[in-house]
Amino acid sequence: MADQDQLYAMRHSLAHIMATAIQHLWPEAKFGVGPVVEHGFYYDVDLGDTKLSEDDFAKIEAEMQSVIQANNVFERFTKPVDEAISWAEQAGQPYKVELLNDLKRAGTTIAKDLNADELGTIAEGDSQVDEVSFYKNGDFTDLCRGPHVESTGKVGAFKLQRVSGAYWRGNEKNAQMQRIYGVAFATPKELRQHLDMLEEAKKRDHRKLGQELDLFLFSDMVGSGLPLFTPRGTVIRDQLALFTNSMRERYGFEKVWTPHITKKDLYEASGHWAKFGDELFLVKSQETSDELVMKPMNCPHHTRIYASRPRSYRDMPVRYLETTTDYRDEKTGELGGLNRVRALTQDDSHVFCREDQIEIEINNLLAAAGELYATVGMQLRVRLSYRDESDAYLGPQELWDAAQTQLKNAVVANQLDYYEQTGEAAFYGPKIDFMATDALGREHQVATVQLDFVQPERFGLDYTAEDGSKQQPVMIHSALLGSVERFMSVYIEHTGGKFPVWTAPEQIRIITLNQDDDVVGYAEQLRRQAFDLGLRVTIDNASESVGKKIRAAELYKIPYTVVIGQKEIETGQVTPRVRADMAVNEPIREHSFEEFLGTVANEARARVLKTSL
Repeated sequence: MADQDQLYAMRHSLAHIMATAIQHLWPEAKFGVGPVVEHGFYYDVDLGDTKLSEDDFAKIEAEMQSVIQANNVFERFTKPVDEAISWAEQAGQPYKVELLNDLKRAGTTIAKDLNADELGTIAEGDSQVDEVSFYKNGDFTDLCRGPHVESTGKVGAFKLQRVSGAYWRGNEKNAQMQRIYGVAFATPKELRQHLDMLEEAKKRDHRKLGQELDLFLFSDMVGSGLPLFTPRGTVIRDQLALFTNSMRERYGFEKVWTPHITKKDLYEASGHWAKFGDELFLVKSQETSDELVMKPMNCPHHTRIYASRPRSYRDMPVRYLETTTDYRDEKTGELGGLNRVRALTQDDSHVFCREDQIEIEINNLLAAAGELYATVGMQLRVRLSYRDESDAYLGPQELWDAAQTQLKNAVVANQLDYYEQTGEAAFYGPKIDFMATDALGREHQVATVQLDFVQPERFGLDYTAEDGSKQQPVMIHSALLGSVERFMSVYIEHTGGKFPVWTAPEQIRIITLNQDDDVVGYAEQLRRQAFDLGLRVTIDNASESVGKKIRAAELYKIPYTVVIGQKEIETGQVTPRVRADMAVNEPIREHSFEEFLGTVANEARARVLKTSL
């Protein structure tokens, strides 16, 4: 298995090999950038009126194999930037001309905004780039910073995956290019394993399962990015929210409620308006001249509740929780199923505490996150998200340094698997971001804990210390699920729609053997009995065969199915059918209906993943 640096070089080299093949097949091709991405690479190309499809992949891959077999060396050389611009102009590569001119004008400032993999060599701290680097393989030359493998024959195994539209440099006012993606691994075996995982991921796609299992939908009449949840999908939302709320209440959090619109002034005071004003939905009042917005987050509102009365050191910590829907005017091109929506429900929490209370509060939140993700069967590791050197953050550097140190100390003390990453902090403070690994080995950013010294200062929050002085509290933001919608997209795919008993929209389905009055009446009696235990049960009394009704229950991935006929009425015994992924014992023995219902109710309360029947 290749190490990460070697794999990166392989994938980067394959981006150039793909560009080489495309230039051979379409000599008029104009190239944008071709970086390495997770599991592979892509290249943005402009082919004029020629539109690529997956039908073109076979010939591109065949030409790539020819380039690989040629085993041409990747040769690095440099040019003064003006010569490089002349080269790009003569080669008919206007996108490279633009990149080079930007580098020449703005040096490293603009370089940080561009794709580093495709830029020339940049000296740290230079105000202007004087020289850029190129890589040549065979008859193809590209502006590039590297790294690459030694030659084209040393790039491992690859496969082209998809092609999509992409605006040049991510700006919808620019030309639309075609982005061709490929995946690449060091060995054919690793590539096959990844492709198998992708096939399984297609089957688990939450958009597909959402429709098949009748969980959620989108309506053009409601608007893009605004999901509607059916009764079945709402059960899952509610159960997740109940769990995360009860867990936080155990640690002393109290529920609050805030309205869905607010004056713009609140977000100007918090700093959100200056950073995210173009992402807010504006609301116009017909009664007043107030400038209103749909709330995009809840922390400024919670500061108002905290500030509504004097606070003493004895009151600290003050802990609020609110599971509520926020609204953000996301770009339509970035919306996708429940992953990115315009109406997102957050299980939001805020702690206002003294500095000497930070450690225990963070430890509580880390414990809560660990319990939640163990319950849903997902492994966690932690990303410590720090600020970078840009001016995109509020507050003095010394406060940031102190906050980042305290977060790291908490993670280390809890012996959590972690890594550090700059540039991923919130604008007001560093974060502990929880990265959950799903059943397919994919990692998702989910829960978060954020330390904030900035907003308490901006809002003038205080409490009276033991010596009578006024002190500023520390604010800790946290969410265990994050966006409920986004978490559901992860959770649906993680389970493949086979929800455990506690989140299953329908926990038991009672199937009648026939439509005789005594059978139907007994089934209804059992349903009411189950309802009294807090279970979600339906009756299938359709005039279909039992086999067809069992198959229908299997398609909905219902945990338990029981068939009721005259025998069950007479004996009071049932032999439940258990969904295969939940079964431990085989065969499942007969149980009295009371015993069966009691067992399922206990499993739901304990939030177990397997049955004890």
